[in-house]
This record gives sequence, structure tokens and C-alpha cells, in this order.
Amino acid sequence: MTAATKVSENDPELTFLGDEPQLTAADVAERAGIPLERARRLWRTLGFPERGDARAYTDADVHALQLMVDLLGEGIIDFDVALNVARGVGLSMARLADWEVGELVHHVDEAYVEQHGGDGDASAWVVERFGSRFEDLLIYAWRRHLTAAVSRMQSVRAIDADPHTTDLSVGFADIVGFTALSNEVSRERIGELVEIFEARCGDVITRERGRLIKSMGDAVLFVNDDPMAAFTTAEGIINVIGRDPRMPDVRVGLASGGVVLRLGDVFGPPVNLAARLTQVARRNRIIVDHATADLLPADQIESRPLPPRPVRGFGVVEPVAVRRA
Repeated sequence: MTAATKVSENDPELTFLGDEPQLTAADVAERAGIPLERARRLWRTLGFPERGDARAYTDADVHALQLMVDLLGEGIIDFDVALNVARGVGLSMARLADWEVGELVHHVDEAYVEQHGGDGDASAWVVERFGSRFEDLLIYAWRRHLTAAVSRMQSVRAIDADPHTTDLSVGFADIVGFTALSNEVSRERIGELVEIFEARCGDVITRERGRLIKSMGDAVLFVNDDPMAAFTTAEGIINVIGRDPRMPDVRVGLASGGVVLRLGDVFGPPVNLAARLTQVARRNRIIVDHATADLLPADQIESRPLPPRPVRGFGVVEPVAVRRA
């Protein structure tokens, strides 16, 4: 695209952004009151490719950057913090958009053909018809999750002066033999398995008041303030996945201790150890570290130390198999 050219009229931006792109990156930066290089960096951090000198931007882009400029002007956060927030927003929204469009288009193709005879773009039709309602749902869910996040932060502050570090039980559950399985069944079947796995795990984690930190297709990472609730979560995942003859087996590892909460993720030895423990767990069994075993109520949980074995990054570890007494 040559300098100062306009985006094609067939570009979906004309449909979804509301206004015809008429501004260059330099125009946006000037109107927002921010240096061009900072504007470009924020744009990239949000997950959008740069468009050179093309007239690819609208007043909405100016408004978005002005919001960031206003935040910086308050003097409470610096540019690096603003970049971290922008990164989180961009990553979350990119995945959400892919998820929504993929799921909706997959199910409305037939309805679109019936109404339009196959002419046009089903993706654009879906967003035009349902987009505003999903936008309202997005704001509602964000407010609810923001409220929960503030409550968690207040609880941590009441215990520890450092709100980014706290003691948690970390769980890691993965599908047994997923790589081999993905080579044996159709892509549609693999997609269905992953969808069911994520949905069922998410339901169990939420029911036990835990948090799903991230899903990696064939594995989920979750945390819970209560070790017993973490065990019940692990047990529940095995029941809804591993005990279902239509689903593959799973392995679950639990580890407890101090973790760092950062950028919507968790870091620290318990996170790594929980993942490593799944590698030594038997199918549809729960393996924990000694810290977790010591925190579980002895009158409810039966613990059985396993033979010591080398665990990458931790040396020789003595895992503990646990089950209800």
C-alpha cells in the first residue's frame, strides 16, 4: 500500500469500526497528543499490525489513545504499566474475538444461506446482527470479574503487604496421550474434545471457587485458596473427563506454596511443580507435593508417598498419591 492511500472499500473495517478510515498513524498521534513512536508502540502492544502511512485509522483510534494519554496524565501509572495493561487487553480481546466469530459463524452458516442465498459474508452478517449484544455482555462480564479481582486483592493485602505474592494451591490437569490422539482422529473430533475438556474443567473449577488461569488445549492451569477445594477440583475434573468413556484419560498434579500473581497469570515453583507432577501421575489419579499433602485433612484424605524420582528442575522429589479416605 502506498503512502496516504485509503483502505479498500471491501475491507471489513468499514463494517465493524463504523467510520471510514481516513487518518494516518501520524494524524492519530497528533490528535491524541502523544509522540508517534509511543502511539505505534501502544498500537502494536494491543496486538494490531502497523499500517505504515496508510489512512487506516478512525476517530475511534484517536479516542482510544486519548484514554491512555489521560491515564498517564494522572501521574499514577507510567508508560510501562500502560503497556502491560494494553497487552492484557489486546491478548484477551483477540482470543475472545476469534472465539466468538468462529463459534457463531460455524452455527449460523445455514441460517445465513437461507436468508441471503449464499451471497455476501456470513462473518460480517453475524457481527452486524449480534455484535452490540455481545458488547453489552462483555462489559457486564468485565465488571463482574473486576469486582472479584478487587476483592481478591483486598484479601491478599489483609494477609501480606505484597499484593502480587500469596500462598495458593496450584493445579495442573492434562489429557493423557493428546499428541498421539490428535494423529489418530479427525480435526473435528479433536476440536470437540478440546471444547468439552475446557468447558467441563472450567465448570468444576468455578464450582469450587477456584480460578482458571489458562487453558492450553490439552491442559488447564487453575488455582485455589483452599487446598481441600483444590483437591475436590482435581477429583471433579477426573470424574467429568477421565470417568467418561467418550473422553480420554487425564492426570492431575497439585502443589502448594508462594506464587507471584502477575498479568493475569501465576508464577513460581508450585506452578512448575504441579505441571511436572502430572508427568509421573497414573491415569485418572491425583499426585501432590508434600506441602499440599500436609495441608489436606487427614480424616478425609488418604495419602501414600511414592518412591522418590527425579523431576526436571526440582531434583529428586517424593510425590504423594492422594484419594478420599
